[in-house]
Amino acid sequence: MHDIAEQLQAWHASGRSFAVATVVGVSGSAPRDPGAALAVDAAGEAIGSVSGGCVEGAVYELCREAIADGQPVLERFGYSDEDAFAVGLTCGGVLDVFVQPITPGADPALDAGITYIASGTPVALARVIEGPAGLLGATVAVTADSHHGSLSPSPAAAAHPSPATAPPTTRFARPLPSLERAAVAEARAMLDAGRTGRLVLGADGRPCDEGQQGTVTFFVESYVPAPRMLVFGAIDFAAAVVRIGKFLGYHVTVCDARPVFATARRFPDADQVVVDWPHRYLDSQLDRIDGRTVLCVLTHDAKFDIPLLERALRLPVGFVGAMGSRRTHRDRNTRLREVGLTEAEIGRLRSPIGLDLGARTPEETAVSVAAEIVAYRRGGSCLPLSAGEGPIHHDLARPAEQPSRSHAA
Repeated sequence: MHDIAEQLQAWHASGRSFAVATVVGVSGSAPRDPGAALAVDAAGEAIGSVSGGCVEGAVYELCREAIADGQPVLERFGYSDEDAFAVGLTCGGVLDVFVQPITPGADPALDAGITYIASGTPVALARVIEGPAGLLGATVAVTADSHHGSLSPSPAAAAHPSPATAPPTTRFARPLPSLERAAVAEARAMLDAGRTGRLVLGADGRPCDEGQQGTVTFFVESYVPAPRMLVFGAIDFAAAVVRIGKFLGYHVTVCDARPVFATARRFPDADQVVVDWPHRYLDSQLDRIDGRTVLCVLTHDAKFDIPLLERALRLPVGFVGAMGSRRTHRDRNTRLREVGLTEAEIGRLRSPIGLDLGARTPEETAVSVAAEIVAYRRGGSCLPLSAGEGPIHHDLARPAEQPSRSHAA
């Protein structure tokens, strides 16, 4: 939903009703990650995407239906050899999509969530996608120090149960404070980690396994600022790394102690250009880096690299890579041992940075660096896809949960 937040905010501010279809589960070679969204307003305008084209038409119609009847629904789109012309994914994956109608002013949690997302304020939306009658679509919006909305069953929704609701014996007819407290706490923890995914709780708030009777399944979407890429060394290769970092969705900062090189004119694509010693700048950023942060050390100059890497390799960042020849790499490791780093800490350093693509130019080198960052983050083998038979998407190994209804193709 993050990619379409600006348009959703505009619809919301104008009082226009709309429906949002969100990918809440994937398996196999599904084209989009959980959290991808398509929205349709009351006039039929569509924005966003859930599949890159495979099932957009069917999801569009589900959104129109949700606007008309006011009922959320969970759908599964998959592949079937029996009917190659039915709606589904030609790639052979499975996609679970939750469609929720939204009327501005009707739900405090969704109202607050859309506002937070549009403003860039970190927020997690926890929405019930499977569970008892009356709770489907119930939402809480959670920030670091507050939350909006309630998980009290909706009488209107209970009067119009959807196919996804549980049997009558498991329907809840009263507020669920324990469930709400647990959902808020778990969503806040996921927000802190920048995670998006499913959460299954019992009525008393206890974590449960998928498929247990009487449980409530939430889809928690964490909206946090873009991950950071810190590029140290204002060299010609850095400009290409900045461009590809922006392409990958990072907030990119270039830092160099030499003011003649570290200029906005030389790095127009960077979000920020800083003139400072690299290690000193990193020390000033400790409250703004996390497990998604990427550090690219391109100076290959010991007086800059060693103080910087001594700190960086002890921080809980996602990736630390350093440019240089193999001789530079060996010398750098020796110096890092001399300043007290352990072998485990030194082992976190990706050096020489980048995959072996035979790169020569700055642009080719940037592709090499970006490829290693993606592979390291996603668990890729770095082998050609044609060389293997396993799953293409390494970080989507868990099978998608069973939703209420299904489409096959």
